[in-house]
Amino acid sequence: MIDPTARIHPQALVDEGAQIGARTRVWAFAHVLPGAILGADCNVCDHTFVEGGVRVGDRVTLKCGVYLWDGVTAEDDVFIGPAAVFTNDRRPRSKQYPAAFPATLLCRGVSVGGGAVILPGLRLGAWAMIGAGAVVTRDIADHALVLGNPARRTGWVCRCGERLTPSSTGACACPCGRAYQLAPDGESVQEVPS
Repeated sequence: MIDPTARIHPQALVDEGAQIGARTRVWAFAHVLPGAILGADCNVCDHTFVEGGVRVGDRVTLKCGVYLWDGVTAEDDVFIGPAAVFTNDRRPRSKQYPAAFPATLLCRGVSVGGGAVILPGLRLGAWAMIGAGAVVTRDIADHALVLGNPARRTGWVCRCGERLTPSSTGACACPCGRAYQLAPDGESVQEVPS
């Protein structure tokens, strides 16, 4: 079902049985398979592919050259940069298919930089930022900034994307006005309600 306010480019291919939400735009040469669900206000750029078992929330951006395979769920406000790579088979072999694909969850607000590689069955935490070209091999904490191959946490980021600098007490203030507190073990950061 395609919402009547969605905009589908004439050269996009949206198969019958796909669900496209209100005001979502699907651009040229994108292909959305039956069973795929795209929420409202999404932007699906040129040369993207969305397999049938994929679930995409509202206000998600899929830049050019992104392929989402069965098992991937992207919650609201996710950004996936150009040519980011997702995998869904831990031990791929030609013509051998697993009984089920591992679930990969991109939590609300996560940003995946261009050319990053995400291995299957991982959780990318809310508002985390994955640097361009990073290779993610394990779960990522909420608000974590990860870079490199394999991806390692190098800091923390605010919802707005600015890097957070904890004080000696673990308090973090962002110029946007949000406040955070680093856990005593340094392994997580929590937003402090205003």
